[in-house]
Amino acid sequence: MGLLLKDKVIFLTGGAAGIGYECAKVYIQEGAILVVFDKIVAKIDGLSMSFVGDVSNAAEVQESIRNTINQFGRIDAVHNNAGIAHPSKPIHETTEEEWNNLINTNLKSVFLTTKFAFETLKQNKGTILNTSSMVGAIGQAQHAAYSATKGAMNALTKSMALDYASFGIRVNAVAPAGVWTPMLRTWALDQPNPTTISEYLDQIHPLGFCPEGDVIADVCAFLLSEKARFITGCILPVSGGAELGYRR
Repeated sequence: MGLLLKDKVIFLTGGAAGIGYECAKVYIQEGAILVVFDKIVAKIDGLSMSFVGDVSNAAEVQESIRNTINQFGRIDAVHNNAGIAHPSKPIHETTEEEWNNLINTNLKSVFLTTKFAFETLKQNKGTILNTSSMVGAIGQAQHAAYSATKGAMNALTKSMALDYASFGIRVNAVAPAGVWTPMLRTWALDQPNPTTISEYLDQIHPLGFCPEGDVIADVCAFLLSEKARFITGCILPVSGGAELGYRR
């Protein structure tokens, strides 16, 4: 079998750690020309180019996309993976700064990458992929602001898919439940009973365990590939069945 992403130029935000890091490794393995934009330095074997910056800063996003196009001639896919989940608290306890950080990182970033990459994606009938979450559909206690950004991302994904279908641009999202990442491990430590979190996270997935990021990365590679050429506007659960409801 051929490589799923051979010679595709992929612009990935938040690729230096967590799910993004796992995606980066798979994209490179599948033959992609990978560019990572993150707030920290990306250390990934086979990475073609990287930028350090703020995904909510218009000038920095625009410059990184422009430099990518100058270097490689095009962008075939944008994966909006950068995101934060902090704080773990109800909305009335959330500060304005925390609210703005969530909106800017999780949502404004999608607006900016789309705005600045649209013309090259249009020329190449490219693909946009967003990393959402199951909480965007079902909610989550103590994470109202975070859940709101993911619910908005789901609606944004569908609306973008409708807007851009006539240009041949596909827009989809993946929606994990729990995934062991540095961000989730930090979240676990913030909970009232951290020692029970691992068992809890295993139990919310009917398949019986909380996965690592590689299970998400494999699905993302599929959605960015020609294998998914007739899929758009999809919010795809990659959640071990968590969206099906209570196990007992």
